[in-house]
Amino acid sequence: MTKAERISRAVERKAVDRPPVSFWRHFPDVDEDPFALAEALLAFQASYDLDFIKVMPTGVYSVEDWGCQVAYRGSLEGSRVCIDHAVKEPNDWTRVRVLDPEQGALGRELTCLREVVKGRRDDAPVLQTVFSPLTIIKKLAGEERFLEDLKERPALIHDALSAVTETMKRFVAACLDSKADGIFFATQVAVAGLLTADEHRNFGEPYDRRVLEQAATRSSFSILHVHGLDILFDVMATYPIPAINWHDRRTPPSLQEAQGLFPGAVVGGINEYETLRKGPVEAVRAEVEDALRQTAGLGHILAPGCGFPLDVPEAHLRAVRTAVEEWQ
Repeated sequence: MTKAERISRAVERKAVDRPPVSFWRHFPDVDEDPFALAEALLAFQASYDLDFIKVMPTGVYSVEDWGCQVAYRGSLEGSRVCIDHAVKEPNDWTRVRVLDPEQGALGRELTCLREVVKGRRDDAPVLQTVFSPLTIIKKLAGEERFLEDLKERPALIHDALSAVTETMKRFVAACLDSKADGIFFATQVAVAGLLTADEHRNFGEPYDRRVLEQAATRSSFSILHVHGLDILFDVMATYPIPAINWHDRRTPPSLQEAQGLFPGAVVGGINEYETLRKGPVEAVRAEVEDALRQTAGLGHILAPGCGFPLDVPEAHLRAVRTAVEEWQ
């Protein structure tokens, strides 16, 4: 069974020769050079032979072209952060305009994607990481400014969201034109402690769906990543996307519970910060086996809840692969 076939059958909850598996990390030493990042991603894929490739741009690439200044400050996840936000006062939202995806940081990530697609050795699907429009809005302003304007100046937020959404639609189209197989659509705002379900339905969902529709018209495999704890899973489970990923080892629902709420493939089973990082190997293997028992290996893509820390031992990653190969 090829990797693309394995992924397709997992999405359809059909029997597979073994459950598909993937995991991913940032490469902060090279992630501003599209060719070096592509080389690192391809070397990582060659080492672990994963069933899909998640392209790993910086976590803030999507806000650079609107004026955010970003830097890597040594985080364990390898993520860059905004050190100077583009939106500092309400009037700044009016400067959020539709962008050309072939230019600036967006163009840089398209270059990286094209190099990854060109260099892959088999049919492992390649997914470009795309952040939700409301996640981008939050990154543009920082949490305090974001929440204040969302509640007190909603018209400004909606106008900016329209520009961001159109930009992301164009970026997704460019990714698919570049032979990406789909997108890894990440939201970092579908969290009960940040927004109510009604706020998310007003400011998040309509714009998310426009971007997802762009992907769905031309691809059969994409993943929705719901980042954070106490997530709005019931809301997100209605999204039209083949697979969903969240921190299932840290926040409800479990993989087994999620399969009753979401019709596609569940993507998870590994705690990247505890088990995968700390081990030992026996604990990693046990967690993989427990995850696969929850789903009987059907409709399940084994993966972490998010990118794994930079100091995860190679032996623990090898243990994941071995456990999947040996699972009965």
